[in-house]
Amino acid sequence: MAAHLRANIFRYRLSNSGLLVAIQKCGFSSSESVIEYRNRLFDEEKKRQRDNIGRIEKIEVRYIGVPKNETLIVNKDISTPYNCAQHISESLLRISAVAVVNGHQWDLHRPLKESCTLQLVNFRSKDTIGVNQAFWRTCSFVLGGVLETVFKDDSGIYLHSFPKPDIKSGSFTYDFALKNQNWEPSPTELKAIGIEMCNFAAQNDKIERLDVSHDIALEMFKTNPFKREQLPNISNQNNGIITLYRAGKHIDISKGTMIGSTQFIRKARIASVHKILKDDSELYRIQGIALPTGFTLSTYAFNILSDRAKKLNTIGLQQNSSEKNDNQEHPEESTSKMKQRI
Repeated sequence: MAAHLRANIFRYRLSNSGLLVAIQKCGFSSSESVIEYRNRLFDEEKKRQRDNIGRIEKIEVRYIGVPKNETLIVNKDISTPYNCAQHISESLLRISAVAVVNGHQWDLHRPLKESCTLQLVNFRSKDTIGVNQAFWRTCSFVLGGVLETVFKDDSGIYLHSFPKPDIKSGSFTYDFALKNQNWEPSPTELKAIGIEMCNFAAQNDKIERLDVSHDIALEMFKTNPFKREQLPNISNQNNGIITLYRAGKHIDISKGTMIGSTQFIRKARIASVHKILKDDSELYRIQGIALPTGFTLSTYAFNILSDRAKKLNTIGLQQNSSEKNDNQEHPEESTSKMKQRI
């Protein structure tokens, strides 16, 4: 389907594309080769970190929840909440979306660092605020992966960032730049992006988290001027560490937390695209809505939510610089000169 979109639906072709030039300057032949390179670096760093663990230590995990409380002995820096769920219950494993470790939200596939308490949260748990935020954050993340693949290389697309999820806003979003500043997507194009997002989710890819150094992240995103601009500020605020997430072949920067698998995204629709000005850069903000697996809505109700999601989501656009770092998914430096770099 993605190949069809690239060939037919996204039909505008732009000459002298900044993306194509950037890709070629960095020694890549296409956006696909950039994605492959990024994944190779991710795999190499993941293996390096695993090999550096050395002697395996045991930790005690006190699980609190259904079907009963119990204590597990697992491997420090290797075992994850997902692995713990495998030992507890198949039904628990199937529905768990995020974990809570020592009272703090934790990714299902993130290794445990010390002895701890563990709770496993799903979309019908008593307190769903955290898991709903993780769901919306993951929707933005997955949408970014779709955008990277549906546009042709010569469209000049650059992923910028996605704001911190705000459920009350009525939509998840992703901000991106195009060489073409006059793109007005048709309803068919919006529908196609939504279909591709559902196809992405249906692959049931686990969502991995990996903390890497600033230098590794810079190498991964060297073809993207926005990510390069954002990385120094992110690493400075996090002791030189950049947190990455991967689903399938898509890798992006995020503070997290995210749900454990793309399978929890059952239904998605792209509602609108807006032109925005962010730090003096002209961007597009794409907005959508989605339902978690196991939840249903009538077509009428879903259409109401979709209509509401068409309105510009202003999260991250109207704060001053000190507020923005608290409210945006990616703390970032000013990108006032970014247009000159594209």
